[in-house]
Amino acid sequence: MTDAPKRTPLYDLHVELGGKMVDFAGWEMPVQYPMGIMGEHKQCREKAGLFDVSHMGQVILKGGDVATQLEKIAPSAFTTLKEGKARYTFFTNENGGIMDDLIVSNAGDHFFVVVNASMRHQDIPHMAKNLEGVEVTEIFDRALVAVQGPSAENVVGDLCPAARDMKFMETIVAEIMGVECRLSRFFFKQKTAYEISIPEDKAVEITRAFLAHEDCEPAGLGARDSLRLEAGLCLYGNDIDNDTSPVEASLTWAMQKRRREEGGFPGAARIQKELAEGAARKLVGIKPEGRAPARQGVEVQCSEGNTIGAITSGGFGPTVGGPVAMGYVSAGHGEPGEKVNLIIRGKAQPAEIVALPFVTQNYKR
Repeated sequence: MTDAPKRTPLYDLHVELGGKMVDFAGWEMPVQYPMGIMGEHKQCREKAGLFDVSHMGQVILKGGDVATQLEKIAPSAFTTLKEGKARYTFFTNENGGIMDDLIVSNAGDHFFVVVNASMRHQDIPHMAKNLEGVEVTEIFDRALVAVQGPSAENVVGDLCPAARDMKFMETIVAEIMGVECRLSRFFFKQKTAYEISIPEDKAVEITRAFLAHEDCEPAGLGARDSLRLEAGLCLYGNDIDNDTSPVEASLTWAMQKRRREEGGFPGAARIQKELAEGAARKLVGIKPEGRAPARQGVEVQCSEGNTIGAITSGGFGPTVGGPVAMGYVSAGHGEPGEKVNLIIRGKAQPAEIVALPFVTQNYKR
């Protein structure tokens, strides 16, 4: 007998708004609303969309030397992470693969960590086991919402003026409607994006207030994925996993120079070797010709008919106006402009390697 899917504090609101609920990582989440995935995607590109991301794990790290301890299990620099700043990172395993990707914020007297919903069962025990002298506490009494799009600053800023002054990858505690919330300004999908951690008992009230803004509409998992794909961002379990190294995934920018040179994190030998000599494969953008999307697992062949890789994420890109995909190809391939074939239902479909992202971001720095 399997456990019933869990529900976020906003579940009833999703149903009220007409959300089509599906099981995602053990949670009942809205995949779309009456506006539809295409409409929600367009809303996020042109104005602002609100996503419920309360299924993700929120964790407080306190006591001891948190920054130094984190550097033992992740290849990013945390001892130089200033208070009020956030950093994208990942846990690596002994083979140099990525266990999960996450966001770590320096909140002053503690570090605030957000992990993927599907990996919280792994990540939190992993931190508890390996962060010596650090108290690891998962938070269960707060919702987490994301407001994304070019109008996000107005949607959030009208209720919380301090949000307007936040720069890319900054985090603050501020009041929204008299309620203390944590706001983080991230880069996930569009020109600007906020994540707001809200006390559970005020989550519906504050979410309704965001949605009352003329430029804000609810958006679901479908639009979140199409926006993510157009932005060329990796999805854990598809584009990155326990076998994929940060070098293969083009995530070396998330490993600061000192960490790349010094090592001292799990899998450093493989990662440093790949940094020096190159990886056996690399992540690339792929644009199929025609209208048929290429999904995860589709074989990629070079023009001579040899298998050179596979698609890891694919779908329709509403802003691009056609199918888009990401995947890995062997070293020696993958330059933008290279013609390849995708084997879809036994037939070769022409495609082209393109530079990522498919849609350029514009971060507020």
